[in-house]
Amino acid sequence: MQTHIVPVGFDYDRLIAPLIRDQFDVDRVILLEGAVGSEANVEYSRNIARKLETDFQNLLGAETVRERLPDVYDYDAAFERAFDLINAELDAEGGGEADAEDGDEPREVWVNVCSMPRPVSFAFATAAHSIMVERQADRDRIHTYYTAPEKYLETELAEELRESRDLLRELRDSGDVDDARVDERLETTTDLLAEFDERGTTIGAKRIGDSHIVELPVASFQNVKPFEELVLFTLGEHGEFESVSELAETLAADLNEEYTDSFRSKVIYNVDRLGPGGKGYIEQEEHGKSYRTTLSRIGELWVRAHAGGERDIDRR
Repeated sequence: MQTHIVPVGFDYDRLIAPLIRDQFDVDRVILLEGAVGSEANVEYSRNIARKLETDFQNLLGAETVRERLPDVYDYDAAFERAFDLINAELDAEGGGEADAEDGDEPREVWVNVCSMPRPVSFAFATAAHSIMVERQADRDRIHTYYTAPEKYLETELAEELRESRDLLRELRDSGDVDDARVDERLETTTDLLAEFDERGTTIGAKRIGDSHIVELPVASFQNVKPFEELVLFTLGEHGEFESVSELAETLAADLNEEYTDSFRSKVIYNVDRLGPGGKGYIEQEEHGKSYRTTLSRIGELWVRAHAGGERDIDRR
């Protein structure tokens, strides 16, 4: 069984054609929609999603659902949603190890990352890779993929505009048409081509929150051990600690354990494993003789993605 998670942008062929041409057995498709740019852009993307929904059902016989992403530039929310979606599909009926033992084919999850704004694509790819690390037994059932287009329409549109520009010039010079109308169209086409030649397919840089960039953190390719989980959740709850000793004291109090040199050493050891030289979930800034300790971006995402639900944490 295959579930394909497909963020929908302004592409059609790249989201369905490779699955048809390579004869994938697609059982379920989750189409992710988001508002991008102008009202015309949003409506265009929705039309593509509607067409994909129909064609996935008719051409591949796949159960197809559409889901809305409120903010396609909110990387953290996209990562969290991806984490939940992929895990839910892996755990769904017919997808677990027990079902496979009963003769059912285990469910695979395929994540398409070639469409939708890059924050969504990278968030879903990073979440998929993070789950591969956490679920070693299931890593062969999780896939991310990209499809290259056969051609880009933008270049063909530019060539067509050039032809139109040349034609308008000829009509104007012939004297057989209204010069004012031709001049207006010629000016608009020439300006558009100048922008295309200078800037490519996009113009400017959009502000997202307080910045013009969305940083895309890299996921750790190592699993998180039980006591390390406890350290991360404690940092997630308190934000930051002025020193590792302060973090150790809080952990000891939470666990109703005696705060000893041995316990402090254990915390230091785990913080080092989670730090920049290890798994990258923790950041430390030198502060006098101590190190101010906080979660890194990927650490914050890990805590956010794992914050819901019951957990059986081994506190030894």
